[in-house]
Amino acid sequence: MSRLVPATEMLKKALEGKYAIAQFNINNLEWTKAILTECQALNAAVILGVSEGAGKYMCGFNTVAAMVENMMETLNITVPVALHLDHGSYEGCLKCIEAGFSSIMFDGSHLPFEENIAKTRELVQLAHEKGISIEAEVGSIGGEEDGVVGMGECADPEECKKIADLGVDFLAAGIGNIHGVYPANWPGLSFETLAKVKEKIGDLPLVLHGGTGIPADQIKKAISLGVSKINVNTECQLAFAKATREYIEAGKDREGKGFDPRKLLKPGTDAIMETVKEKAEIFGFEGSAAK
Repeated sequence: MSRLVPATEMLKKALEGKYAIAQFNINNLEWTKAILTECQALNAAVILGVSEGAGKYMCGFNTVAAMVENMMETLNITVPVALHLDHGSYEGCLKCIEAGFSSIMFDGSHLPFEENIAKTRELVQLAHEKGISIEAEVGSIGGEEDGVVGMGECADPEECKKIADLGVDFLAAGIGNIHGVYPANWPGLSFETLAKVKEKIGDLPLVLHGGTGIPADQIKKAISLGVSKINVNTECQLAFAKATREYIEAGKDREGKGFDPRKLLKPGTDAIMETVKEKAEIFGFEGSAAK
């Protein structure tokens, strides 16, 4: 029996409790271990996001699902954990459903809207037959992720309602947010768009992609307006790279006998654990496993 759970229930609780569950994207075993360990210490539910590129890097979705399942058993992880495909293609969603993921995101935002509707409708049925949660997207998220480029457009509230009515479990609606590092001239989130979308979709949890670099006050306002899931990836990447670089530049990798990659990776994974802790404070998800 799988230890993984769909994200639906944890996001419903987050919406009711006015906090947000974090999705931390994983890129290797070390990142996964760090995130699971810290979330267990925080007694916090968590979503592990996997892009199609990261899945390929880690030798396929079957490998990723098996790694997470076995790691949860070995580390005695008892908090709710969802394994979620991030920005998935139609084909990627099908593969993750078969691989044992507990949640998927179909990103049809770059498709003609009617095609987005048709494919989302089909995937909702397939996912729900397997007890898997599904996220959809309206309005392209800015920046670039796995070759998908968006300019940070704002979603059409009417289109959001049409996608929501298909039965998706949570919705990513573009409100000016972007992937990667935010430029100095970024105008901020469009709370006007967020409020209009929320008015149309009711109690459906909303997702904020590109959580890195958004000021804490804007994050908290977004949560108050119905955002229940916030994605974090770039911040973990930056923290990992900075800590690892500093460790190497200090010459610590040359201490002792030979070279130990476990010592080289530890500063970076420690930095990721600190990032999880920081986000728990801002998003309010500490203790969410008990709520």
